[in-house]
Amino acid sequence: MKRELLVNATPRETRVAIIEDGQLVELLVDRPDARRMVGDVYLGKVEAVLPGIQAAFVNIGTEKSAFLHAADVVVEDAQVSDDDDDDDDDSSDDSGSGRRGRREVRPIQDLLKRGQDILVQITKEPISTKGPRVTAQVSLAGRFLVYMPFASKVGVSRKIDERAERQRLRAMVGEMLPDDAGGVIVRTVSEDATKETFERELNTLMNNWKRIKRKTQFMRAPAMVHRETNVTRGLVRDLFSAKVERVSVDSKQVYNEITEYLQGIAPDLVERVKLYEANVPLFDKEGIETEIRDLFKRRCDLPSGGYIIIEQTEALVSIDVNSGRYTGKRDPEKTILKTNTEAAREIARQLRLRDVGGIIVCDFIDMETQSNRDKVLHELRTHLGRDRARTKAFAVSDLGLVEMTRQRVRQSHYQSMTESCPTCSGTGRVFTPETIVRRTERAVRRIAAEGRKEPVLLRLHPEVALHVLEQEHDFVKRLEKMAGFPLELRDDPLLKPDEIKLVVRGAQRDITQQYALA
Repeated sequence: MKRELLVNATPRETRVAIIEDGQLVELLVDRPDARRMVGDVYLGKVEAVLPGIQAAFVNIGTEKSAFLHAADVVVEDAQVSDDDDDDDDDSSDDSGSGRRGRREVRPIQDLLKRGQDILVQITKEPISTKGPRVTAQVSLAGRFLVYMPFASKVGVSRKIDERAERQRLRAMVGEMLPDDAGGVIVRTVSEDATKETFERELNTLMNNWKRIKRKTQFMRAPAMVHRETNVTRGLVRDLFSAKVERVSVDSKQVYNEITEYLQGIAPDLVERVKLYEANVPLFDKEGIETEIRDLFKRRCDLPSGGYIIIEQTEALVSIDVNSGRYTGKRDPEKTILKTNTEAAREIARQLRLRDVGGIIVCDFIDMETQSNRDKVLHELRTHLGRDRARTKAFAVSDLGLVEMTRQRVRQSHYQSMTESCPTCSGTGRVFTPETIVRRTERAVRRIAAEGRKEPVLLRLHPEVALHVLEQEHDFVKRLEKMAGFPLELRDDPLLKPDEIKLVVRGAQRDITQQYALA
């Protein structure tokens, strides 16, 4: 698989595009006003301990208090189970802060008290109405190792397949880890690393942890103690290996930053970093700017003529697969299999590209045979395997649905780069002109029911006013006869499409809120 990284940097925004086999599969965006927080370490103050949900809320200085579950609190004498042995470090948070294995969970009220200071690390950024999620089990990520001060084992990334290599790396790192110094995870890019490289990075990470602990002695909660590296440097640390053919950067400053960083950790990769200096913008030249603009479209077309529809809701993401104009030749089951297989590939790509997480339900076209269902599920899982976020896809149900989950550590691009429409309040729909005219009629009837006789001015959006003139030309006369007072209709381009305004003409008093209820 051919992989490239493209970095577009300006003073107010940094965008990193990951290209696999000539196709955009992942986009990371970092802005000063929406900086990535996962991996940051804070000295927080416990605001509330809630035994009913076995969690605490911790003030770390953000708009909303952070959520800390009892399972994420450090228990000094707790034992870590063997599930911690093979942690997968390649998660989308770029920090190495993944699962810690199963630990003994004690009642939250026995572990924390209100007003207590506690060192925590962000594992999930604020999403929607929820504050950040944090853990007290801090981890510090390097290029080859993830150091976990409160763990006690050496784990190896699951993405290193060879058993012998895993055992070699575990033994090598285990020998250099001092007693009671914590635990580490050996990362995927470590296969060719030397013992000296491991020792140098482990010492650096352990010294960083000592520095963090020292800083907490002179700080008052809430305060940031350690900031995770920026998106560009973090991506180079976590992704840039011999498998990446090229990194193109269009900023001299970022280019120097990356090459300087690589000189210290992987000098042999420096020559793969290229400074892009052409006049045509980098993303335009590579033909991916259009794909980025299409990120928020509901419909994604498939090569054969089918398409998928992606709908994000508060509870889950639903994806519907349609055959579209692709009708195949003779065998309908082959037609359906081809469409579903293409859809499985595109679904995996779109989830990465849009950074969608949480519960996802995919409605594939119904297949008759179990073997075809298995083929589609295998295709989906194969392409999900390329995702840096943890994913889990369940078997195709009797309804033809595939339920799956994808790790969510921050808002999707849809949530972070768009906002609710002020007209439709995020529903994507507005009332029809016919509906607005009927609402206006009901408002006038309410005014008449109170016996008011002042002339009233009806202001409507131009499209609604045009509907009245073309479809109900006697609307005003009919209402006047019913109400018993003069009415005047005017269009107002400043109104929303489904908004009306009622004004008493003489006093110029707005009575919309009083009468236009529904």
